[in-house]
Amino acid sequence: MLTLTPNAVEVVRSLTSDDGVPEGTGLRIANQDGRLALALAPQPDEADRVIAGEGARLFLDDSAAAYLDDKVLDANVDDQGNPTFTLATQTPPATM
Repeated sequence: MLTLTPNAVEVVRSLTSDDGVPEGTGLRIANQDGRLALALAPQPDEADRVIAGEGARLFLDDSAAAYLDDKVLDANVDDQGNPTFTLATQTPPATM
């Protein structure tokens, strides 16, 4: 399942709790023409998978959820306040 870094949680929480953003809004990640598209959504689509925790909500369409299953989402905010999201592959736990 997609995991979020603490930075990603903070950025998603900030984006979805700005003034004028309806309560329950989440960041929706969907496949559009073979690319991942991110947008704020007031609620998940009926078939979306919802990932929620620590005040951050993500809505993933089926295609995006399958692709992101083994990924980690990170985020940063630049000097102008614009968020940037990056993906990395999850590191498997060490075995003994």
